[in-house]
Amino acid sequence: MQWDTIPQMVLSASDRFGDAEAVVDGSLRLSFTELADRIRVAAGAYAAKGIEKGDRVAVWAPNSAEWIIAAFGAMTAGAVLIPVNTRFKTDEAHDVILRSGAKAVMVQQGFLGQEFTAPRGVPAIDVKGDFLSCGTPLVRELSGTDISDIIFTSGTTGRPKGAMMNHRQTLRAYAEWCDLAGLREGDRYLMVNPYFHTFGYKAGLVACLIRGATMLPVPVFDIDRVLELVASEKITVLPGPPTLYHSLLAAREGRDLGTLRVAVTGAADIPVELVRRMKNELPFETIMTGYGLTEAGTVTASRPGDSFEDIATTVGTPCDGFEVRIADDGEVLVRGHGVMQGYLDDPVATAETIDEDGWLHTGDLGTLDERGHLRIVGRKKDMFIVGGFNAYPAEIEGFLLEHPAVRQAAVIGVPDERMGQVGKAFVVLREGAAGEGVSADDVIAWSRDRMAGYKVPRYVEFLDELPLNATGKVMKDQLR
Repeated sequence: MQWDTIPQMVLSASDRFGDAEAVVDGSLRLSFTELADRIRVAAGAYAAKGIEKGDRVAVWAPNSAEWIIAAFGAMTAGAVLIPVNTRFKTDEAHDVILRSGAKAVMVQQGFLGQEFTAPRGVPAIDVKGDFLSCGTPLVRELSGTDISDIIFTSGTTGRPKGAMMNHRQTLRAYAEWCDLAGLREGDRYLMVNPYFHTFGYKAGLVACLIRGATMLPVPVFDIDRVLELVASEKITVLPGPPTLYHSLLAAREGRDLGTLRVAVTGAADIPVELVRRMKNELPFETIMTGYGLTEAGTVTASRPGDSFEDIATTVGTPCDGFEVRIADDGEVLVRGHGVMQGYLDDPVATAETIDEDGWLHTGDLGTLDERGHLRIVGRKKDMFIVGGFNAYPAEIEGFLLEHPAVRQAAVIGVPDERMGQVGKAFVVLREGAAGEGVSADDVIAWSRDRMAGYKVPRYVEFLDELPLNATGKVMKDQLR
């Protein structure tokens, strides 16, 4: 590998790609040379603020050119990056910022109507102000084994934990990701995935800077704005959750989408029909799915030549340097170069998650077929037991998505006096289906014809939309 640290790679983009367009954010257009210059200046601003090598800097702001400069500027000053979820409420964000030990937090006020304030004792700096442009250019020496970032888990099933990664791990993993996704120099990558998440930050920013692709940040997903940008900016790469492609298919009429080439998505429950429609009705040449987690980055990915069924129903095969196996209880175990260095200040949780042989216990349940393709069937914590039988929500949701009137589905276990627990389905109907009079009884009867009795939801509740986090995962704690 030609670089040992993320700042080395980022700053070398100036020599490798020069005047090519690096970032387009509204009226702001920066070349790779201009971006590298701004990052060095930002590093100097942090140093002048008292940020030393190994200190931590949090960024609590939506996708923007300033986020890119703030984050890589902090790393270039030798700091550890702490991306903070923009969907967190103030108390949640303050908890993460304080536990991270951040010496400063970069914020953008007013995003989603929220005031982004730092907890007492931590300076808050406006990412849109002049701070990033007022330093003397600086680059501090780092090692590939230094911690580069601490990304906190989404907290959908408990208090977020900070996963520590080093520079070398990220560079190795996302150089391969570029190859698997087919990312090319000169590609134009529309960034819907939030930068506080590995999908947006590493499979987005880091990948683009490795390969020389133009980064176009989108702060809030709006399908009309996305369609407008695809046409006007000639977007070639458009990763995102399955909901992005549902929206694209529903709103594409009369839009120029001809430049789109690469789609990348990931979920346990992508309908085969969605993948088929993406391939047949949209211009994508490459559709990649994968499986990853904050604690290990991207672990598996689909490969060129995989069938619609493979892409939709499995998450591909292990990436280079990863091993995957299934434990006796069905849990997916992962071992390899990308596994985190541990949870920040939490040796007990680290020991519970990474065993003595180096296997990361993911909390996901899965199966491996004879070809090595991994299928995710649910979460250990999501599984519920109906009269002694294990029921996996992801599997039941997959069945429900085959119903012609169902657009989205989420299943949880609820208490039942006789069976212990039974399934309850939350369903979002397809456009127009509500007018067809589809009832809860209809969905339950349809389910009885297609799945074992213990899997059939006993209750169905219709919603206008499911509660999703910023990366498209259903927040089942809110449904409960």
